[in-house]
Order: sequence, then C-alpha cells, then structure tokens
Amino acid sequence: MGCTSSSDGGGSSRPGDAETRDFKSVYRIGKVLGEGAFSVVKLATNKKTNQKFAVKCIDRNGLPADDEASLRQEVDILTQMDHDNIVRLVDFFEEEKFFYVVLEFLEGGELFDRIVKKSFYNEKEARDLVYIMLSAMKYCHDRNVVHRDLKPENLLLTSPDDDANVKIADFGFAIKANGPMSLATQCGTPGYVAPEILSTQPYGKAVDMWSIGVITYILLGGYPPFHDDNQKNLFKKIKRGDYQFHPEYWGSVSDEAKDLISNLLKTNPNERYTVDQCLNHSWLVRDAGELSGRNLNANLEQLRKYQATRKFRAAGKAIIAIKRMENILGSNSGALKEDEAQNAEAVDALNENAV
Repeated sequence: MGCTSSSDGGGSSRPGDAETRDFKSVYRIGKVLGEGAFSVVKLATNKKTNQKFAVKCIDRNGLPADDEASLRQEVDILTQMDHDNIVRLVDFFEEEKFFYVVLEFLEGGELFDRIVKKSFYNEKEARDLVYIMLSAMKYCHDRNVVHRDLKPENLLLTSPDDDANVKIADFGFAIKANGPMSLATQCGTPGYVAPEILSTQPYGKAVDMWSIGVITYILLGGYPPFHDDNQKNLFKKIKRGDYQFHPEYWGSVSDEAKDLISNLLKTNPNERYTVDQCLNHSWLVRDAGELSGRNLNANLEQLRKYQATRKFRAAGKAIIAIKRMENILGSNSGALKEDEAQNAEAVDALNENAV
C-alpha cells in the first residue's frame, strides 16, 4: 500500500476527533469502486447531506506495521493539502477493525480514459494538462512533499462533463523530505520511476519531475519513452535515459515541448528541471492559438493503443503497490539491504503489477 523506511524520516498524525466517532453513523456505504490487498474503496454517502465520497476501508487484521505507518503518513500529508488540483481528504476514522479514509469522490474517472475518447486532440490541450500537473506539484514541493508515484492512473477528473478539472490522487507513497536528497526508500511504478531510485541513490523532489517528464512524453507522443517487456531491460533503459523522439510521431510537436521533456528526463537529478524552471519554460507560455493548430490526432491513436494495453494488463488489480526493488536491481547499497523474504516479495510485486 505504501513504502516506508527509517531512512526517509517524516511523521504522521490524525484528525483530532477521529477516534471518538463511528464511521457508519456518519456515512452510508455503497458500491465497490476498487480493491487492494488490505483495502477496498467504496462509494460512501453522508447521511445528513447526501453528498457522495470515496472511502478507503483498510482492514487492520494482519495489516503490516509499515503499511499502517504509510497510511498514517498519507493521512497526515493530505490533511495539510489544500489545492484545487489535489484530491481532498474529507475525514479519517480509526476503529477497532478498520481504518476509514474518506476522500472527495472524483467521478470523472482517469484523465487518459477521457483523452482517448476525443475525436480531435491538439498540443494546447496537452500543454494545459501539463500546466495543471506542474501547478499542483509546485504546491507540494513548496511544502517539501514528494509524491513519488505520479502516473496516468493517479490523474483523475472531478466530473464526467469537464475535461479540464484534473486532480492528482493517491498519496500513498508521498512523504515529507527533510532535506534536498534525504530520501532512500525504493518505491514507485515501473516505467515512471526515476533512475536515481533504481540506482539506490539518495533522492529528493526531482523524482517527481522525472515522472512528469514521462507523462508529458505520453500526452504528446501517445506512447511511453521507456518500454521493454523484460523489466531488467526496462530499468537499464531508464537508468541510461535511453529514449528518442521518433520523427513519425514527433514531427508535428513543437521544439519547445521536446526541449522541456529533454530537460525533465535528465538522468542526473541535479541537471533535471525543477518545477519552477518548468513553469517558466517557453512552452508553458507559448501562444495558445499556435499550439491549438498543432494537430496530434495521429498520436491520439497511439495513445488509445497504449491505454488499452495498460488497462488490459491492470485488469482486476488494485492500486499498484511496490515496496522494494533491490533484488531485481542488483543493489550495491548495503544500507538498504533487506532480508531475502522482503526481496522475494518485491520481485513478486514488480512481476505482477508492472505496466
């Protein structure tokens, strides 16, 4: 569910009156929206207001201590978040058998699902979505919060009728960084994870910027910059920064967009663009009319294929939970070594859930 490490630091707390109230006295449970190993996400309705919410119900029976710590950390971070493009935590209940995390109900579904239904798609639309992501991430980074799992599944729409109101969700891996390169835990999702995490180097906010670079590449090109059916080879490509702008898909994309991506997919995190550098980049302020004229319909077809493949591989599975990657990566970092059972669990999780 989350990834925690003593080397990462951070802390958690809960809303002050959470332990004194009964969840089912406030909310009425509805249909299942999603499931995980220790949790199920259901629709919940406030009995007084009839307003709908999404509630994550976490079974405390057998819940590993590190997962509970991760949950409390997620609640603590979301309690401090107040941004139009970040999912809102509504309530938190700690009861004998379950934790209940009540979140705003984002009924518009995944952003990528909406995009692939379009009959016309242009570069301005992609640019506007990237701006929203960057604005939300600036809010997080200004507060030293690192998301650590930015990916298409975590970009959700608030309404089935509005394409622009996007929110970043799933802060299960998020953590407060105590310094520029103070994090060490290996976590994330294959295909979107930054090379410094794969190389077991200390890392910081720059891992989110790498993930935004990958998402931006997909939004514009219609396919991921790093792909290989063999995960070891995939990780090697990521660590080398082995990608290219194929002319048949990138010929119609502006040079400014490709420049931004190139500066986000820098394998050296010290050379990678920060969120502030991105927001000041020429592509983010380029004339909307000019970008609207850049037709990406051919790339939209690629995006449909990518989304269909991703959905197929993820069918029947809940939110990806990857705790450790060291066994696959051949880590040479003694400080992060885990016992063989944990390494085997990491391999199983990666093989089962990878995109």
